[in-house]
Amino acid sequence: MKILVLNCGSSSLKYQLIDMETEGVICSGKYERIGEKEAFLTHKIEATGQKIKMENPAYNHTEAIDFTLKQLVNPEYKVIDNLDEISAIGHRLVHGGEKIAESVKIDDSVIEVLKEYTDLAPLHNPACILGIEACQKVMPGKPMVGVFDTAFHQSIQKEKYIYPIPYEYYKKYSVRKYGFHGTSYMYVSQRLLELENKKSEGVKMVVCHLGQGASICAIKDGKSVDTSMGLTPLGGIPMVTRCGDLDPSVITYLMKKECLKPEEIESILNKESGLSAISGMVPDFREIENASNTDNEMAKTAIDEFNYAIAGYIAKYAVALNGIDYLVFTGGIGENQINIRKGICEKLAFMGIELDLDENNVRGEEKVISNKNSKVKVYIIPTNEELMIAKETLRLVSGN
Repeated sequence: MKILVLNCGSSSLKYQLIDMETEGVICSGKYERIGEKEAFLTHKIEATGQKIKMENPAYNHTEAIDFTLKQLVNPEYKVIDNLDEISAIGHRLVHGGEKIAESVKIDDSVIEVLKEYTDLAPLHNPACILGIEACQKVMPGKPMVGVFDTAFHQSIQKEKYIYPIPYEYYKKYSVRKYGFHGTSYMYVSQRLLELENKKSEGVKMVVCHLGQGASICAIKDGKSVDTSMGLTPLGGIPMVTRCGDLDPSVITYLMKKECLKPEEIESILNKESGLSAISGMVPDFREIENASNTDNEMAKTAIDEFNYAIAGYIAKYAVALNGIDYLVFTGGIGENQINIRKGICEKLAFMGIELDLDENNVRGEEKVISNKNSKVKVYIIPTNEELMIAKETLRLVSGN
């Protein structure tokens, strides 16, 4: 069975075609600048490593998906003989609120939920809807499954997701912690259990998904117990351009002082804050981290704050879980930044966490990086959200 996995942005489309017999990627790519004459597709054939860039105007997602599908059967570099070989489509969806607690087959009711929670994910949910509707036009009748970033966190107990503000705002506007990166946490937690040859019962782990967007999750018995992001992906630890947790009065104070509108302060907190703002550098984590090892004091401050915030959440989640068996790093930063993992774990030495510095000296490898004396086993596990989406899609369309 072959499954097409789609991740739709407001002006982009990422995709992978996955052979579920081998769980291998057949081809992958990204359509960029959708909505413009200068739109282009980068298409990669995994078997040969061939990468083709095609400039093709795509003024909406329907045009982008239609052109993308034609490349899969293009005689020049086709990877399948016809589109009937695609058994189903898996969509990465972002915000399902409280109404969707697991992966679902997509129908009109799912689209209505996406619309209902658009205010909480204004950049993501409209794009998800466009992708679904485009597939309905281009491949009518093809089974589709939605895998929500928020669904994994629906197991969090009320005392951990409710905010200490008037309860009427929760009842009226669904204001509460939701959490994100759920598909990544689902994959990584399952993969850890496979590596350890264990069932989920009784296993306590903290997973750090560290990338451009970053969050931490406490997981017990295979379920989310708590997570750092909140109502939106802005909360939690400081990120490359996002502020993370703040005293709420900072927001109202700046709005008064700078005469800012809500959308202006929202843009500042999402796009002009975080490590980039502290360091005064471009929003590239690698450059900030490299500069922190020089005499750039503000870059060093930014990285120190990042590491401190993450270590603080890990310690907090040791309380939530009543101890930790495993600590896992994933995401672009977590998988590749050697000094970041080292800096975080050094702050957790009081918990008995000890790295093996030689084992930690790797990028993007799946391996144990703690030493034999560490009371918590530390892993790097590269995430694979697309494969997780494909697995969930296969499970639902097969009726398993």
